[in-house]
Amino acid sequence: MRFKVTTAVEKLLKLTKRKRVIQGGTSAGKTVGILPILIDKAIREPMSEISVVSESVPHLRRGAYKDFLKLMVSLNRFNDSQLNKSTMTYTFTNGSYIEFFSVEQSDKLRGARRTDLYINEANNISFDAYKQLSIRTSGTIWIDFNPTSRFWAHDEVLKDNDSELLVITYKDNEALPQTIVDEIESAKEKGKDSEYWANWYNVYGLGKIGSLQGACITEWSEIDSLPKEAKLVSAGLDFGFTNDASSLISVYKYNGQYIVDEVFYQKGLLNSEIGALIKDSNLEEICIYADSSEPKSIAELKTYGINIDSVSKGRDSIVYGINLINQEGILVTKRSKNLIKELGNYIWKVDKTGATINVPIDAFNHCIDALRYAIVSLLENKHKGEYNIWF
Repeated sequence: MRFKVTTAVEKLLKLTKRKRVIQGGTSAGKTVGILPILIDKAIREPMSEISVVSESVPHLRRGAYKDFLKLMVSLNRFNDSQLNKSTMTYTFTNGSYIEFFSVEQSDKLRGARRTDLYINEANNISFDAYKQLSIRTSGTIWIDFNPTSRFWAHDEVLKDNDSELLVITYKDNEALPQTIVDEIESAKEKGKDSEYWANWYNVYGLGKIGSLQGACITEWSEIDSLPKEAKLVSAGLDFGFTNDASSLISVYKYNGQYIVDEVFYQKGLLNSEIGALIKDSNLEEICIYADSSEPKSIAELKTYGINIDSVSKGRDSIVYGINLINQEGILVTKRSKNLIKELGNYIWKVDKTGATINVPIDAFNHCIDALRYAIVSLLENKHKGEYNIWF
């Protein structure tokens, strides 16, 4: 590997905030751009303590650790006696070190503190693991990933004032062989006739946020805001408390299309607080449809003057609701952050062979359940009989 200062490296060097979120497609040069910056810091600033973390040790050995060793050799900085192969730690003569470990090593997550942190392919680790690492890091935090879907870097880290986002692609990596460039760009042409390749090129070619393969709900797009002329036609409520959030989704009709808007998404809400939030949102005039497995909560909300009813449920009603949403298509307001996150992560299960089965995962579904209740209750009569699974 020969190190080259590419456009990607130049962009990385211009970042100034503590938390640096690097969203990029395949072959954008994320890892081989960040590692030389960390190597340079280790050399220039004695006693620097730098951790490079990924999902597993095999993942590190195939990726960041392997690239680090190649870079050190190409920069004429490598000395075999300074590498502890068993701990994957390289110690510089000035007392600085760069260590590589995985989130599977729990003692490392809650262990020693560090000056700098680099989380490689961060969408493969949990937000809790990130928090354990970040609270023990005094300096810069680098977070890189391929944007297959939204995750905690978008929804949590980028809300912080000390964070910034950089999107880079293969076009920023002038060191890339033309054969690889051609391979990536071939997906663009394939994407004209294939949803799979269109999504692939958006994610791995352009570095844009995509959908996980096998997403249950595909017929949706994002809009900036709710038009003033949109008419409120339905709403759905999913109950939660300790571990799961209570979620309320409203549905509007505008120019023949359905627009959905996230009203609230919050854990620990009492029914009295849910009632107050509904009234504050001026939704009392529309019937809100809620999970029929919570009759006591529905009855209590009625005592607060909320127009609420239980949603009809039948055999395979979840799949029915998903099909109905896809058949109609929806627009989602930009502020509906939790709903957008769920839409990107709510996928069909796969069997032991890896084949997709017609059953969704039981996760990322609190907003989506509320959306199903609203859509199904609104359109049930219109579409009854179209799906044999309904009864």
